[in-house]
Amino acid sequence: MEEQYNPQEIEANAQRFWNDKNCFQVVEDINKEKFYCLSMFPYPSGSLHMGHVRNYTIGDVIARYQTMLGKNVLQPMGWDAFGLPAENAAIKNNIPPAAWTRQNIEHIRNQMMRIGFAYDWSREITTCDPEYYRWEQWFFLRLLKKGLVYKKNAEVNWDPVDQTVLANEQVVNGRGWRSGALVERLEIPQWFLKITSYAEELLHDIDKLEHWPQQVKTMQRNWIGRSEGVEITFTLKQHDALSVFTTRPDTLYGVTYLAIAPKHPLATELAEHHPELKKFIEECRNIKVAEAEIATMEKRGMPLGITAHHPLTGHEIPVWVANFVLMEYGKGALMAVPAHDQRDFEFAMKYQIPIRQVITPKDGSSSNLTQNAFTDPGILIDSAEFTGLTSEQAFQSIATHLEALSLGERKVHYRLRDWGVSRQRYWGAPIPIINCKNCGMVPVPEKDLPVILPEEVEFTGVTSPLKSMPSFYQTTCPECHAPAERETDTFDTFMESSWYYARFACKKQMRSMLDGRANYWLAVDQYVGGIEHAVLHLLYARFFHKLMRDEGLLNSDEPFLRLLSQGMVLNNGVKMSKSKGNVVDPQTLITRYGADTVRLFMMFAAPPEQSLEWSDSGVEGAHRFLKRLWAYAHEMQDTIQKYNRLPKTHLQSMANWEKANAVQTDIFRQIYEILDQAKFDYERQQYNTVVSGCMKILNLLSKIPEVRDTTEIDIREIIIFEGFSILLRLLAPITPHITHQLWQDLGYEGMILNASWPRASSIAFKVDTIELVVQINGKLRSRVRVPHDADKAFIENIVTEDSKIKQALNGKVIKKIITVPHKLVNVVTGEE
Repeated sequence: MEEQYNPQEIEANAQRFWNDKNCFQVVEDINKEKFYCLSMFPYPSGSLHMGHVRNYTIGDVIARYQTMLGKNVLQPMGWDAFGLPAENAAIKNNIPPAAWTRQNIEHIRNQMMRIGFAYDWSREITTCDPEYYRWEQWFFLRLLKKGLVYKKNAEVNWDPVDQTVLANEQVVNGRGWRSGALVERLEIPQWFLKITSYAEELLHDIDKLEHWPQQVKTMQRNWIGRSEGVEITFTLKQHDALSVFTTRPDTLYGVTYLAIAPKHPLATELAEHHPELKKFIEECRNIKVAEAEIATMEKRGMPLGITAHHPLTGHEIPVWVANFVLMEYGKGALMAVPAHDQRDFEFAMKYQIPIRQVITPKDGSSSNLTQNAFTDPGILIDSAEFTGLTSEQAFQSIATHLEALSLGERKVHYRLRDWGVSRQRYWGAPIPIINCKNCGMVPVPEKDLPVILPEEVEFTGVTSPLKSMPSFYQTTCPECHAPAERETDTFDTFMESSWYYARFACKKQMRSMLDGRANYWLAVDQYVGGIEHAVLHLLYARFFHKLMRDEGLLNSDEPFLRLLSQGMVLNNGVKMSKSKGNVVDPQTLITRYGADTVRLFMMFAAPPEQSLEWSDSGVEGAHRFLKRLWAYAHEMQDTIQKYNRLPKTHLQSMANWEKANAVQTDIFRQIYEILDQAKFDYERQQYNTVVSGCMKILNLLSKIPEVRDTTEIDIREIIIFEGFSILLRLLAPITPHITHQLWQDLGYEGMILNASWPRASSIAFKVDTIELVVQINGKLRSRVRVPHDADKAFIENIVTEDSKIKQALNGKVIKKIITVPHKLVNVVTGEE
């Protein structure tokens, strides 16, 4: 082997070897336990950044470790290729989005190969390829037949910069999730998927996600937002009744006004004869949709000059229009109880509307309603026959009473709204609908799929070029054969990323969306990706999985069994980004230090779920360790190669352990203790402690003292031979190139890729200590470790001082202690 560590040469050789041997291609094998490891596929925007490198390295370490456990491991990679950045780049650089995207894919693929990720590239998916989005179009039409797709005029979130609709999930603090522009509200025709039909199942099945971060599960529960309440009818003179949904029917006697949304039909109707109201509604046109902003913004409203009848008291209640009421929630109207809702309180204080308290604290204390509402449940007052009930009791009693009067009904509402999937931009999968003047909206026949997006286009602004391409939109109606036009909206790009994980399992399948292989691989055993996708992507993917299941394409309920949301990569305490000028280029580091150094630093610097603080000195330290590893291997190559030429059976038992000194046996034992800890750390995905354990093993091996031994099997050499084999296998998932090369150079059998995880050694503990089972009156209570030559008195002292034994004895008198040499100790108490 070479004396100097040359990462560029070593890594190029290893990658060439893996590619020539197709090392990472896998097929279904019912005789092996499968493991599907997947990292969220990237948008090919240019080059990998450090966040990408960390994300994909974590996934690669998991996949390689699972392979060492003997599992059939699938780790694919592909490209989330549609989206606005390509379109914006095309407008800026005068290059078609397809060409820009495919150039970037080629570049990033080469970067990934250079880092040594163990991907099955034969399964590569690019979502802008017609062979992929054809099945998305096909599935959309299947859902349309089932009534899970519909089109309607809807008030939507409009991004004025990106010139497209955004789903509620894509609005962050009132701004577009990509452009950062303040979102406007427009009413336009939109296609929707009925995700609300699956709201209850999506919520219920969160409990099945045992290995997801609690934070992500909480975010999904909150977004789905299940609320149990009562829908109450308030009648109006000369107008249709208002239905309001409330989760607090116990506060019904405290209602002092009703509030409706500016877009409510009643407000629109009254505004026709009320110029000031019309002006106010127009001012509210761009109401911010983020709930946090609604809670803090100035509350504004106008009285409508009409009243509603309270369903139980008969009192006349004024009706207002208010800017904090949205049509998307409930039915665009609410009953306002300012004494017991802070938002209602602030509005009432501003407009001097009465505040009527009907709930008092359960502890009998008084509540001050001069500054804030009292929003906790409590005891009812001034509530007719319901006075004296708790809020919980009153919920049921008042609901039952309203139902008996046909003035209310128990309902479950969800915060979740149907998924708007129309986008008014070009670079996306075409929606397979034909608009005919005679027949209306007609599905594209299955035989005519895919509807192919033209890739040679020119941009004259942000407007989609499809709208000015007769060659695309002019067609014939499949039903009446009259001239018709194709839908020029394209799918939200979250459609593609909602099912790609399943398509990876069905390599080269051209005749159907999925096949039986999907049921072999799914669900994904380990999914790796950022917390920012907790609602946007992960909720949609869960929904899509259930849709595919119900269509008979899959037999599982959830797409991802285990989720790891990795932390960000920080530089000087802030996230790396070009705008902040603190980006570190991965390619520069790989060229200088090698990919293994970058991978090792990424895994050593912080646990995966925590943010990683960039450190140049940390990278240099990782590189020094790999150079030390190589230098030690070069120094010991003759010894290790010698033992690799010997028969592999019973090498440990052939050694004369009686001649080993205490330092040698202690080092041997420590190596196996580190191995045991590393197995635990790999399972809990704490790779920083795996790396520190590997560093400790190298230090231990460097300190083994020599002891003269005339036998063929020298203990020091055995420890070096076995210890280095363990060290390489522990490091292999993290630094695959150097371990691949050293495994070959030192003569270990086969490829380290196929090497199994090291097994525990009985010799490692026999040479120093033994484990004894400890019983009390024949029942197992503890285990202790003692020197193998310990006498009876020493063992009895260890046993009686053991904390578990002390606790189990609980003051009982020991009658006798029976010791079975090298096996067990039985403590007999006076109870016998």
